[in-house]
Amino acid sequence: MMSINRSLVYGAVVAALGFGSAALAGEGHGHAPHWGYSGEAGPAAWGALDTNFKTCSVGKEQSPIDLKAAKNSELADVEIHYSEAPLNIVNNGHTIQVNFPEGNYATIGGVKYNLLQYHFHTTSEHTLDGQSFPLEAHLVHKTDDGKLGVIGVFMKEGAENPALAAVWENMPKEAGTVEKADIKINPAQLLPTTLTYYNYAGSLTTPPCSEGVNWMVMTTPVEVSSGQVQAFAAIFPQNNRPVQALNERTVLIEQ
Repeated sequence: MMSINRSLVYGAVVAALGFGSAALAGEGHGHAPHWGYSGEAGPAAWGALDTNFKTCSVGKEQSPIDLKAAKNSELADVEIHYSEAPLNIVNNGHTIQVNFPEGNYATIGGVKYNLLQYHFHTTSEHTLDGQSFPLEAHLVHKTDDGKLGVIGVFMKEGAENPALAAVWENMPKEAGTVEKADIKINPAQLLPTTLTYYNYAGSLTTPPCSEGVNWMVMTTPVEVSSGQVQAFAAIFPQNNRPVQALNERTVLIEQ
């Protein structure tokens, strides 16, 4: 059986998501064009910044969306197989991203999705009947044959979230990486106890906005404190793409 070079797989997904070395290096030097969340390089302009970003403006299955009028369906259970891993945090210029080694995965309908990283957006990118949340976490997965699946978690203001403590205490305020092998985190602690979800076909929410992403947004929010929201917003005051047109898609929800 051919082995999979996870570093190459991870690098490819990082590049597709627009998170990683290009963001750390800044503009120019042969990297993808600068993009952001406001001004001339903001979401409305993404599709015109580079030919590789064209899908951002012409795609018909773009994310995020407003999760409304969802149809009841018998969706496959989300089976989580996450474990503790050394802390590895990147401030890539667009968000705070936490990377995970091989061995963490979710199984959905018999398909194995390998967890690569999770990251955060404020305010939430998806909305629920027009309502946004202070934060949204995206757990980014990839199958062995290259399909992307993202688990989204809404975060509402309430009690302090212990799952974020180690990340928040160590997240770099400037572009860069923090690695602490002596600190272990478990991505499962970021999820709600009830794993029911909204499901739809979407895209990456950052350039190049590639489509074909299987989105599973948890129906139950988790709580974060106002202090935790403010600490993230102090680094990234606003890093969410506005909701996109649903077009001919259907949003499903577990019965």
